[in-house]
Amino acid sequence: MFATPSQVSILSVSKLNRFAKRVLESEIGLVWVSGEISNFVAASSGHWYFTLKDSQAQVRTAMFKGANQKAGFRPKAGDKVVVRANISLYEPRGDYQLIAQHIEPEGIGQLKQAYEALKLALQEEGLFNQEHKKPLPERVTKLGVVTSPTGAAVHDILHVLGRRNPAIEVIIYPSLVQGETAAASIVKQIEIANARNEVDVLIVGRGGGSLEDLWPFNEQVVARAIFASRLPIVSAVGHEVDVTIADFVADFRAPTPSAAAESISQDAQVLMRNIEQARQRLQQSIRHRFRDAAQGLDILLANFNAASPIRDINRHQQMLQSLQNRLNASHPKTAIMTKQERREQLATRLQRAFNEYLNNANAKHKQSTLQLAQCNPSKELKQYERHVSQLSARMQSAQTALLTRLERALGAKADLLNSVSPLATMSRGYSITYCDDQILRSVDNISKHDTVVTKLADGEIVSSVISTKPAK
Repeated sequence: MFATPSQVSILSVSKLNRFAKRVLESEIGLVWVSGEISNFVAASSGHWYFTLKDSQAQVRTAMFKGANQKAGFRPKAGDKVVVRANISLYEPRGDYQLIAQHIEPEGIGQLKQAYEALKLALQEEGLFNQEHKKPLPERVTKLGVVTSPTGAAVHDILHVLGRRNPAIEVIIYPSLVQGETAAASIVKQIEIANARNEVDVLIVGRGGGSLEDLWPFNEQVVARAIFASRLPIVSAVGHEVDVTIADFVADFRAPTPSAAAESISQDAQVLMRNIEQARQRLQQSIRHRFRDAAQGLDILLANFNAASPIRDINRHQQMLQSLQNRLNASHPKTAIMTKQERREQLATRLQRAFNEYLNNANAKHKQSTLQLAQCNPSKELKQYERHVSQLSARMQSAQTALLTRLERALGAKADLLNSVSPLATMSRGYSITYCDDQILRSVDNISKHDTVVTKLADGEIVSSVISTKPAK
């Protein structure tokens, strides 16, 4: 055996693994690694465990629940991915591994880098500056839409316009919105819309999708076509979380196609309210003008009447008529006719009062007769007799029903007592055995030569135990 030099430091396996783990985590730290997924396992704890490999090597990888919930997709065996991870070592087995913090399909990272590079270049060139943004028209009568004619964006825009302002005419400029030739198609339709110059504003967009699906709206040719457009352009690409290069260049950015339609369309109800308010203001102005004109006309008529001789003639005619009325009132014939009319009025009032007195007397007589007839007790006595007869019949019926129910209940209880009675059980051939006045339930409770009493249905048997035999 070889002697171990005393100055050599000897490490245990656990210390060695711990030291290696510290070196890996401190010296290398965070890395980006691309590879193919294999041996993927989603544990019940929510953690992911898989192997990341290429054609020549592989490394074990763990992605804990808190990190993989932000992944946005669930990988599977065979997927090519890019992982951002910390290098570590699993001490109990000495296995070198990656602890993943972020995962994405391979190719997404390259697209993001291209996106950021183009965004920075166009921003430095000034295509995003606010000074180049064209204002949207206050009132839109014709709307152009550059999108797929069969996509969800068209349906959403038409639905919003149909609800808010159906009077807006929509012109579709059909374009591809996905694929390698989509960017050129979008540019062509923007140029066609500008050449025709038949709409007030242009919506360029599509529904939501992945980064690859929305990539045509991140192409430089599309951004420059939007910037060069003479028509105001509203960018409406994807969902609220999707932001493309087209959104930065456009004159107005809407988070969704529906929101774009909302932003450029004035609500029809608001328009109707504005029209109604304008109509009321016009009517009020007309009424004020008529009132002022009528007051001026009244003043002119008053001045004319004050200067006219007709007013004096009318006053003299009224004075003559008053004198004529006074002469007629003082004539004797008039006094006689007045007294005759007064006598006839008094005779009429006397006859009316006498007739009213007779009618009241007849009514009181009839009422007194009716009250006397109602006070006759014979009718009430007959009613009470019928009521007492009905109560008696109901009481007899109730007593009979009660007795029947009690008899049935008593019979049922007697049958139940008889069914649970030990005498009924013994009458079927069963017996009860006692020892010292205690019911025997087991052979362990009795010994040889003990005296037992067996009770049958018709008597008892007294016997002595010869032996016991437990059941098998």
